[in-house]
Amino acid sequence: MPTAALRIAVLASGRGSNLAAVLTASASGRLPVRVVGVFSDRRDCGALAIAGQHQVPAHALNPRQFASRGDFDTALFAAIDRVQPGLIVCAGFMRILSAAVVGPRSQTLINIHPALLPKYTGLHTHARALAAGDSEHGASVHFMIPKLDAGPVIAQTRIAILADDNADTLAARLLPHEHQLLIQSIALFTQHRIGHQHGQVLIDGSVLEVPLRF
Repeated sequence: MPTAALRIAVLASGRGSNLAAVLTASASGRLPVRVVGVFSDRRDCGALAIAGQHQVPAHALNPRQFASRGDFDTALFAAIDRVQPGLIVCAGFMRILSAAVVGPRSQTLINIHPALLPKYTGLHTHARALAAGDSEHGASVHFMIPKLDAGPVIAQTRIAILADDNADTLAARLLPHEHQLLIQSIALFTQHRIGHQHGQVLIDGSVLEVPLRF
């Protein structure tokens, strides 16, 4: 019998290009997943529009309507839990999540970040790589912890930085590689190959010594 598609919830605050890539891979049969909800802290973000185009339930919560960060996180993840995801993917979600929501979901909560972690956590990663004179740049998928872009890294993709690159051209060249990195990383979860224990990534039951390279 065919394996049931992995139920995925996606959190996003921006244009939603990674979400679109996952939906395309799912529709083509390349990735055995079903996106069961898209969640955002911004009602006008592109990711919610993409969800609507694909008939995926979309939800937006305004952080300013909550008394505290913790209250927002609790409400957000109550909504996420209602769609019963097997994996939660942060794809351009611009908030740090609290320990209260991350801890119980440590095995099923991942993030994609446009840098070769541990380099360049936070924003403006492309410009920072150029300013540092780096010869290569990339993206990382990691398990989330309640600290900015600091969880153990599952996989990375790398591209060379060209002499005439600026932040925009570097970002544009990286983006398709970023999409494939996310798809291939999610595939590991559909195959039940990946886990997280004591701050380390496990693959096929063994500690992953260095991030996978896709």
